[in-house]
Amino acid sequence: MLHGLIPLSFWPMLAVTLMLTHVTIVSVTIFLHRHQAHRALSLHASASHFFRFWIWLTTATVTKAWVAIHRKHHARCETPDDPHSPQVLGIGKVLFQGWMLYRREAGNSETLDRFGAGTPDDWLERHLYSRFPNLGIALMLILNLLLFGLAGVAIWAAQMLWIPFWAAGVVNGLGHSLGYRNFETPDASTNLWPIGIIIGGEELHNNHHAYPASARLSYQWWELDIGWMYIRLLALLNLAEVKNVSCKASIQADALNIDLDTVKAVLRNRAHILSLYGRRVVTPAMRQETAKYAGPERRLLRRIRPLLFREYVKADATVRQNFSRILDANQVLATVYQFKQQLKAVWSDSPDSRDERLQRLRIWCQQAQQSGIPWLQHFADILRGYRLQPVH
Repeated sequence: MLHGLIPLSFWPMLAVTLMLTHVTIVSVTIFLHRHQAHRALSLHASASHFFRFWIWLTTATVTKAWVAIHRKHHARCETPDDPHSPQVLGIGKVLFQGWMLYRREAGNSETLDRFGAGTPDDWLERHLYSRFPNLGIALMLILNLLLFGLAGVAIWAAQMLWIPFWAAGVVNGLGHSLGYRNFETPDASTNLWPIGIIIGGEELHNNHHAYPASARLSYQWWELDIGWMYIRLLALLNLAEVKNVSCKASIQADALNIDLDTVKAVLRNRAHILSLYGRRVVTPAMRQETAKYAGPERRLLRRIRPLLFREYVKADATVRQNFSRILDANQVLATVYQFKQQLKAVWSDSPDSRDERLQRLRIWCQQAQQSGIPWLQHFADILRGYRLQPVH
């Protein structure tokens, strides 16, 4: 039994470890995250039961707890009520103690009751998975020992650490601290890396926060979401059905009027609109205005730039006071910021009807054309032709 039924040297053992942990990652991203938490796809009962069983074997995770904690994270993101925000708790705590934060929140009955609706509640869940969550990982240890001998202990240890480190630590920690952003979301989410393989596509975390109900986490053509590839394969096998994906937009250069299709596209892609506003309006305005200053004033302008561009910025009182002072002294930047806030009001306020939003957007574009600021005028033309691309 020292070597088990399947003796392994180092490299085969490493390959087996990566394969088994990859199945766990795929189970978490497809079943727990995209299917259970966000209902972005439906799964055939056989696929659903396999994923749930594998997660029980390899993580001791209770579906209701995971789903409730993740939904609360979206609802309370970057606030003291967020179960695992590095902006609040610090990057070190979330990165290295993310699993402890999860376990603590899993014991909060209010979180489970409020955010855990719609998760499995069948006989298996009540009498096995939820009742004996640690039994699964114990069985996995025994199975690894039987198959691989003492090497199975190392494989099991890697399985036990994989999700706590990569999901609870890296995604929840670094995914709200480091990386690039395609979208200006009202949180600190980032895309860690455009190639989403190691964490099943969860590397594309900013994309997910922009479109949380999307079954596809990639957005740019150069981004890879391997979880989406598996979902497409499951769909071909009639084991999954995609309910929702993120919609890209196109700009119709010959559009003359804003209509309800424009409003629909703007509302659906609001995070993209704000990112586009930052690139097409804020960036050139800042470049022009910064050139007018030198020395300390220019450095100050660069320091306050994130407050103009980003939707989530941690800034102390001094920076915000300087920001207000700059806006009072610079009419161009003040106008750019004011128009951004007015554009956000099109969707953040609650008009009675889509027609009212349509009227607000038309007024915004009309006033932007009258602003005398060329970048605002050009952005009004962009909004006029903003449409959703058909989903294929």
